[in-house]
Amino acid sequence: MNLTEKQRTRLRKQLIARKNEIDKQLLQNEHYGLKESMRDSIRELSFYDNHPADHGSEWFERGKDIALNENTEHNLEEVETALERIQTEQYGKCLECGTDIPYARLEAIPWTAYCIKHAPNQDISLGRPVEEEFLTPPFGRTSLDERDDQTQFDGEDAWQIVESWGNSDSPALAEDPESLDYNNLYIESDENVGYVEALESFIGTDIYGQSTMIFRNNEYQKYMAGDEGDHGLELDSSSMQEED
Repeated sequence: MNLTEKQRTRLRKQLIARKNEIDKQLLQNEHYGLKESMRDSIRELSFYDNHPADHGSEWFERGKDIALNENTEHNLEEVETALERIQTEQYGKCLECGTDIPYARLEAIPWTAYCIKHAPNQDISLGRPVEEEFLTPPFGRTSLDERDDQTQFDGEDAWQIVESWGNSDSPALAEDPESLDYNNLYIESDENVGYVEALESFIGTDIYGQSTMIFRNNEYQKYMAGDEGDHGLELDSSSMQEED
């Protein structure tokens, strides 16, 4: 496709207007405020006596300004290059394949140097941070639940202990719809910790294996409430004193 002189003139005017617009924008905002140091903008003599979090918003805004400025300057470079190319027969031809760029596309983006097929950065990246290969699946590196030959403390157990101190969930968001207690919201909260049978959690002895004693903990209360234990087998404190 050969551009007519009228089309070429129209596109040149659009490019000049865009260049003037960018120049004016960069001049008015002083390149998105980058000509002013952060120390001057927040009226601080030095950053060293402050915690980094104290200036989190300023660092975010400065990073955003840098990105906006780079994008605007890149666009200015594209416009200036297009103004140089429009004087030649190379303007309007794709730099990648050499085919003519449709006039409708040039009218919409007069500084473009590529056809739609070869336009850069048009594909959404499916790449993920390399850290995810190490962290996925959750607890996958240290969970030993699937192994019959391992019963020791693992990564999932570590998380359960941390989560038992509280999280942002509520009973309404719990995996178990019957959960009504904030203490039972973490993963496998009903799992026995440190024992297999409930009986093991409330019956103990001294270091010599003698002087059997009973600890009236929650498991003990559940055990008795379920009529699994014989209350008569446990001596109360008064009867123990009489025997002494």
